[in-house]
Amino acid sequence: MTLQELASFLDAQNVSTSDDLNSIIVNNAYACDLMSDVLAFCTPGSLLLTGLTNVQIVRTAQMLDIPAIVFVRGKRPLEETIQLARENGIPILLTRYSMFESCGILFAKGMKPSQDIQEI
Repeated sequence: MTLQELASFLDAQNVSTSDDLNSIIVNNAYACDLMSDVLAFCTPGSLLLTGLTNVQIVRTAQMLDIPAIVFVRGKRPLEETIQLARENGIPILLTRYSMFESCGILFAKGMKPSQDIQEI
């Protein structure tokens, strides 16, 4: 789905880029507040949903070729975080929905998880 569609589903505001969100296609998503888990388990190219707002989020996104970040729970990232995302062309979206609600909305709309769950 396009990032514009995704933003519409989440009633999300784009705060970092003026790029056309219709040109960015995202098929998978990963939701987490622990960056070590993002680095270990998130598939490159996946959308990242998080409640953390510091600059390390953007640096992690850069390392994994994450096309966009959604900040949940109405959180607004630091201006430094927004600026780094702008410099790197990574859209930042803000939604008032919780992480649980955001994931549920995206899953219901056909978004796939970042990685298949392994049997325990």
